[in-house]
Amino acid sequence: MVTAHADVTLLESYTEMTQILMPNDTNNMGRALGGSILHWMDICGAVTGRRFAHNQVVTASMDHVDFTGAIDLGDIVRIEGYVFDTGETSLDIRVDVVTEVPETGARRDTASSFFTFVAIDEDEQPTAVPNLACPTSEERSLRQYALDERASRRRELVEKVQVADD
Repeated sequence: MVTAHADVTLLESYTEMTQILMPNDTNNMGRALGGSILHWMDICGAVTGRRFAHNQVVTASMDHVDFTGAIDLGDIVRIEGYVFDTGETSLDIRVDVVTEVPETGARRDTASSFFTFVAIDEDEQPTAVPNLACPTSEERSLRQYALDERASRRRELVEKVQVADD
C-alpha cells in the first residue's frame, strides 16, 4: 500500500468506465436520464479518487454539469476521470462523458463536470492524500486544461449570479 505522502501521477489516477445505455436508464423518449449519467459520473469519480488516495473517498461536491448532447438507447457511454488537483485531504477530479453510436462509430462529448472527493480513514475521518505528480507534458497539459476549465466555469457562475441579482 502506498503511503499518503508518496507521489501519484495524474495518469495513475485515470479511470475509464464503459456502459451501454439500457432501457432502465432512459426516459420515455429513449434518451438517457440525467440522474443515471450523474450516478455513473459519481462512481467514476469515486473509483478515480480511491485509485489515487489508496483509501475510501466520499463525494464532497460536484460542480455544475454541462450536458452537451443526447445519449440514445443502445449508445455506448464512456465515462473518464482523472485527478487534476489535490488539497491536504481532498481530490479534485475531472469527469467527462463521451458517447459512441455503435452502428457508425461516431463519438461525441456529451457531459462533463468537476468533483471534489475527500479521502477518509478507517474511522471515517479525513486523511491525507498523496501529492499529485505530473512528470510528462501530457499530464501537465491535462492538469492545466482542467484547472483553466474549472476557473472559467466558476467565472461564468459568478457572472450568472450577478446578472440574476440585478
